[in-house]
Amino acid sequence: MKILFADKFPGSGLSTIREMGYECDYQPELTAESLPDAIAGNQILVVRSTQVTLETIEASDVLAMVIRAGAGTNTIDKGAAAQRGIYVSNVPGKNALAVAELAIGLILAIDRNIPDNVADLRAEVWNKSKWSKTEGIHGRTLGIIGLGDIGIAVAERAAAFGMELVSIQRSGRDKLTMRRIEDLDVQLVPDVHQLAEMSDVVTLHVPYNEETHHLIDATFLAHMKPGAVLINTSRGEVVDEPALLAAMDDKGIRAGLDVFWNEPKDGSGTFTSALAQHPNTYGTHHIGASTEQAQRAIADGVIDILTAFARGRALNAVNLANDSLSAATVTIRHYDKVGVLAEVLGVLRRADLNVEQMDNTIFDGARAAVATIHIAGDVPTDLGDRLNDLDNVIYAAVRRSQ
Repeated sequence: MKILFADKFPGSGLSTIREMGYECDYQPELTAESLPDAIAGNQILVVRSTQVTLETIEASDVLAMVIRAGAGTNTIDKGAAAQRGIYVSNVPGKNALAVAELAIGLILAIDRNIPDNVADLRAEVWNKSKWSKTEGIHGRTLGIIGLGDIGIAVAERAAAFGMELVSIQRSGRDKLTMRRIEDLDVQLVPDVHQLAEMSDVVTLHVPYNEETHHLIDATFLAHMKPGAVLINTSRGEVVDEPALLAAMDDKGIRAGLDVFWNEPKDGSGTFTSALAQHPNTYGTHHIGASTEQAQRAIADGVIDILTAFARGRALNAVNLANDSLSAATVTIRHYDKVGVLAEVLGVLRRADLNVEQMDNTIFDGARAAVATIHIAGDVPTDLGDRLNDLDNVIYAAVRRSQ
């Protein structure tokens, strides 16, 4: 199987993948524009920041999976991939510590004016009287929007500095996350506007989607304290940049930003941004996940996905249907013999039933197995009887969807 790497990838990870028997085509210089010409003949594509466009998907011939070596997948046309039956998988959580460290670094840099101190020293200027005027972060309130792996990692580090923590109350959090929230003494409030009013610093750790587009808008910024700090290490599109610029000028908001909505897609180049050049901004170059530790962990995650895929599983696939359209689920205990499942599928085909998803598991000893099949269509009342009449079927049950 051939894998195209269209971004930089750790050499140790490449060596491991080659030892697994994969043919690796390493072309980290590829761009969104040149990728369509390079994709043919590759079953798997691995990317970090390189965009995977509709043109790349259409130019592929044998592509079966796109792996995002990181968490966010907004640079991949997941809809086009789904239409072609191509998995899109990601590696979530592996860069959490690296991003959290940068977020804390930006908070400290802003509080102590570290970049400006450095700039003055390099310009042969000594100005202790100016740069010694700072508040400190102990006892100040940090509002965290997004309490996933990164948000929790930020909370743990901020708590060690003695900051008070506040986040948003929402349903659906698992018990482990709630226990960590309680252990860190995070105060949960009903909405982002109350969080903004309480916080000296607000840090963003959310994915980019329709719900989070311009989450930080003029209304949110109006609720922030004068002189408060906004940290964004998630995605540039989460922030309404003109609104943030206005808040900087009107009420002294300061920002530590690792991401910008119009940042270059390539690793180097020119970048003109009123926000990046504003004196109230301390900016970095979308480097949140770019530590050697994080990249090694992400490489291990890519290897896990490749291992699972070789065994027939799509690990961390993000473009599968969330809600099944199946009319019924068929569970079939059967002897593990050649042709049994072919006969089962033949029964379903003659009943004009479409198989949406199927899984077959073999029991210890390899004499029996159980198949679970999700089907769509008009399920006949005697489907179970038809399946139970097959040779080598131990028992078949049909459970209709509610």
